[in-house]
Amino acid sequence: MTKHSSKAGARATISPFYFAAWRWHFYAGLFVVPFLLILAVTGMVMMLATASSNQLGDVRDVVIAGPAMPVSQQAQAALDAIPGGVLDQYVAPEAADRPAFFAIRDGAAMMSVAIDPYTGDVLNAQDKTTTLYAIANRIHGTLLLGDTGDRIVEMAVSLMILLIVTGLWMWLPKAGWRAMVPNMRARGRNFYKSLHASLGTLVAVFLVLFALSGLSWAGIWGGKFIQPWSSFPAEKTWKGTPLSGHNHASMNHSGYQDVPWGVELVPMPASGSAAGTEAVQGPVTLDSVSAWAQANGFHGQYKITLPKGETGVYTLMAEVRNEDGVMPWQDRTTHIDQFTGHILGDIRYADYTPMAKAMAWGIGLHKGLVGPWNFALNFVVLLLVIAICASGIVMWWMRRPAGAGRLAAPPVPRDMPLWKSGILVAVLIAIAFPMAGVALASVIVLDVLLIARVSFLKRAFS
Repeated sequence: MTKHSSKAGARATISPFYFAAWRWHFYAGLFVVPFLLILAVTGMVMMLATASSNQLGDVRDVVIAGPAMPVSQQAQAALDAIPGGVLDQYVAPEAADRPAFFAIRDGAAMMSVAIDPYTGDVLNAQDKTTTLYAIANRIHGTLLLGDTGDRIVEMAVSLMILLIVTGLWMWLPKAGWRAMVPNMRARGRNFYKSLHASLGTLVAVFLVLFALSGLSWAGIWGGKFIQPWSSFPAEKTWKGTPLSGHNHASMNHSGYQDVPWGVELVPMPASGSAAGTEAVQGPVTLDSVSAWAQANGFHGQYKITLPKGETGVYTLMAEVRNEDGVMPWQDRTTHIDQFTGHILGDIRYADYTPMAKAMAWGIGLHKGLVGPWNFALNFVVLLLVIAICASGIVMWWMRRPAGAGRLAAPPVPRDMPLWKSGILVAVLIAIAFPMAGVALASVIVLDVLLIARVSFLKRAFS
């Protein structure tokens, strides 16, 4: 028997579904891997940025020197550093030896000014969108391409689920209990294949959780499908309270998500009525609202967003998504009437819908914020993701025919008696994840209308 005939015989014994899964895995990986590497690296950068300093800027600790200055005086020091600026938000210090931050709108820019709460000294002032965290976050979510980048990332992450499913389909039945243990005795391409498959199996569940939590705040799957029907029901708290023309997402700053996922689309209450329950006594100012916050459960880093216009409210927030040092079950958003000092709404984790609760946990875990163990686990998983991508590239490089001038894609299955099942799976994926459907449809149209009809393209993509 010749070498060629033995290979053909071996191939004939393998299920055609294996070759179909391999081919889908290959082409999905071709698109996904570059973006997966970008997501892994930027995710690590954001984790390190927040662990070593603060997402609002890399600012040194301060010396504790008696009681802190009134917040209004700290705010004035920040405003003096940005002539003509308008105060938008106060961020309380994470700890007694950390600075306070003030978000100040300066034309089109949103400046982040760090203030020593004991002396009023300005420690740093920079556009919030230029911090290392903000840049990495925008690359992570939009590739710096706005909505177009958001759609590309969503497409890549959606196809990553297909990548995981096809990878497990090929590997688990064959490897059995050894699925998560690489064969250290293997050599050459077989070693990288074993490493790639075992690491992929090891992190598959974590990658799916990363994907689902990330997609939930993407523009299409999250913004158009999941978020609208799973947001906090405004009528539950805003009983008899006038509503403004803005929703909670209007408080987000570029490059940041400043409000909880479950309330972003919920209308804001409006100041100027007798609604609500008594809270802040006397004149309602930044100082009195801050004092009320500290006396009523807000500790460490929390935020006070100032009223915008005559109907605006003071909004106090502490939530895990914005890395305020709380756990998911400690999320809290409180609105105070700027005229009466009444509480117009006090949203807690217990008030969230089931999906919003899942997202509070999902985003916290996604960012590595639920304890040191979560940070360490996420960091290891991201390193393994990079290793999986690298091993996949090495496998392809070692398998491709030298000088062939083509991708050396896995062979097309010769016999696929249940091909309709594959179409059904593709349709189900398209329904569940619309941007994955767009990608699959685009590939099919490109293949049928262009690649299959142009000989050099057909060879290059074979």
